[in-house]
Amino acid sequence: MAGVDLFDLSGRVAVVIGGSQGLGREIALGFAAAGADVVPSARTQEQVDVVAAEIEALGRRTLRVRSDVLNRASLQRLHDAAIEAFGKVDILVNGAGLTKKLSTLEVEEADWSKIVETNLTGTMRACQIFGRTMSKAGYGRIINIASVTAFRGFYRVAAYAASKSAVASLTKTLAIELAEKGVNVNAIAPGVFPTEMSIPLIHGTPRGEEILMRTPMHRFGHPKEVVGPAIFLASEAAAFVTGEVIAVDGGFLASGINC
Repeated sequence: MAGVDLFDLSGRVAVVIGGSQGLGREIALGFAAAGADVVPSARTQEQVDVVAAEIEALGRRTLRVRSDVLNRASLQRLHDAAIEAFGKVDILVNGAGLTKKLSTLEVEEADWSKIVETNLTGTMRACQIFGRTMSKAGYGRIINIASVTAFRGFYRVAAYAASKSAVASLTKTLAIELAEKGVNVNAIAPGVFPTEMSIPLIHGTPRGEEILMRTPMHRFGHPKEVVGPAIFLASEAAAFVTGEVIAVDGGFLASGINC
């Protein structure tokens, strides 16, 4: 197989949960541009419809199915709709996420639980539902979205960081459980990207200035810059890659002294 063909997703079917905005949207559109049929799903139907239309404009097939990772039944409906329409799901991206900046000593249990339930348990639910089908088919690519907060302390986002650390651990455990089933499980740990969720925390704030100072590239990521790593992990180029957490962070995790 020619090297360029290793990254071709033609004939593949991808489901991107959290695919209506931010990094998830870019990944969904990137998969479509690489040849896959892509189902972007999220809680808001109108946002799902917009991204689905963009996917169709790229000449790929899609569905318009909303889901909520807090609701197992909605994820099952998403799965069943994709199987009915396409006969399979080859690629799953778990990109739904939630954060809130709160003092760890003062955070309400309800806030903590919602963040962990969304970021960690929601990912686990989708992995279970889609992973069973992939295991039976003998093929699959699961890509979880972790975070650099799994590896470094970030001020007042303990629930988010703890949940993303657990996503990284879940990724490794699932990878060894599903390896013999033909299912590869990896994660991407994005650095700081301006998205709807992160912009209030980083634009024009001391937090944003410190992140830039600690990032050797001295800039935030562009959402499209996560697409390449996602296509790699979804493709045959990553056939022997499983259990990995790939940082896409402008060198943030490598940073020590930068001047």
